[in-house]
Amino acid sequence: MKIQFLGATGTVTGSKYLVTVEGKRILVDCGMYQGVKTLRERNWQPFPVDPKSIDAILLTHAHIDHSGYIPALVKNGFKGRVYCTNATYELCKVLLPDSGFLQEEDARYANKKKFSRHEHAEPLYTEDDARKSLRLFDTIHYHEKLDLPAGMSATFRPVGHILGSSSILLEAGGKRVLFSGDIGRQNDLVMRSPEPLPECDYLLLESTYGNRLHDTIDPFTYLEEIINKTIKRGGIVLMPSFAVGRAQTMLYILQLLKEQDRIPDIPVYLNSPMAITATEIFCRHHKEHKLTAEDCTKIDAGTHYVRSAEESMALNNKKYPCVIISASGMASGGRVLHHLKSLVTHHNNSVVFLGFQAPGTRGDAMVSGASNIKIHGQYLPVKAEIHHFDALSAHADYQEIMTWLRTAPKPPKRTFIVHGEPVPADMMRLRIKDELGWKVNVPEYLSEVVLDD
Repeated sequence: MKIQFLGATGTVTGSKYLVTVEGKRILVDCGMYQGVKTLRERNWQPFPVDPKSIDAILLTHAHIDHSGYIPALVKNGFKGRVYCTNATYELCKVLLPDSGFLQEEDARYANKKKFSRHEHAEPLYTEDDARKSLRLFDTIHYHEKLDLPAGMSATFRPVGHILGSSSILLEAGGKRVLFSGDIGRQNDLVMRSPEPLPECDYLLLESTYGNRLHDTIDPFTYLEEIINKTIKRGGIVLMPSFAVGRAQTMLYILQLLKEQDRIPDIPVYLNSPMAITATEIFCRHHKEHKLTAEDCTKIDAGTHYVRSAEESMALNNKKYPCVIISASGMASGGRVLHHLKSLVTHHNNSVVFLGFQAPGTRGDAMVSGASNIKIHGQYLPVKAEIHHFDALSAHADYQEIMTWLRTAPKPPKRTFIVHGEPVPADMMRLRIKDELGWKVNVPEYLSEVVLDD
């Protein structure tokens, strides 16, 4: 068995791990690169292996940094099957077409405003490309063994994080390799805890928060103070949010704050068709999270869903206090950019970023204190109050990862640290080596390892 690391090495985006057994190829995750330009350009480079030669894709979960390259791979010749949990498939039916649509929209806008350095900007793939790729998806239940070519098999196990998230145990030739995917938290406000680590010979472990602990600040008190302070200024609170998971958690918190009279009954707008549909999916999958049907009904009743582009544009003209939740979470694209353009230049408004901001994104620039941000070719002064609240992250921090690792029946022969920036990845390596005594490596981009020990 050979594994090649095609993504999520030295970065938290572009997750792709190519497994080869007896000439058969399985790709675990197929994520899009996001963030700094040098990483985004990898999306446009020829794929390291012929897409036609890949027999199947195993998908840990639906986030774009794990699934977003699938339409591009299909566009370039992949004809195999994509296996994932039912909730992951439902979310991909929302996320992937939306990703294609946003790319088309951004390309159109760039051509219209002529701020692209290319003569004619093109999307990586279109909404139609994304919908065609969904025809290749097959769903699998948790703990059900999936048979694959060359005697391989895969088992998906719940790991928290978001709906449908899985670790994947791949078995072949007597070897057991576990791909952690993105690990959820033991005491998440909404999602259930990850299942204990199964016995495995090799482990590929995410390290997004490999050098950090999450804030212990109470999210209710933190947001109550920001919202009330902004309301007193007559301002608007904008929350760039990931459409899946984070948006639903925020709607739940805001609903409880209103019920408890801790904030006024101001309008709450969810301006993301993708997040709206994700919320509907979220409410259908009660076994994977802690909210009841009654909780979901209250969220639905207390939220104004902004579906059309016309409604979205009208929202930019609102003058009275409200909360706007809009994608994307790192302000890298989507409707939130238009809200930023109208709100970030005014002192009375607040912008609250709700999780990890990848280097090179607008979100990262703003939480790092940028005085100006560039949107659609135009530089805007940042005068709004900027907040970065990390306590709601859906990723386990290093302490929570270590807790999860200690549930292993026995140590893996080798652990590979992936899906982390260079410093967090190396800190995670050192912590596992020093505290658990495991053999740990941090692979480089395009490196290969043969699992023969």
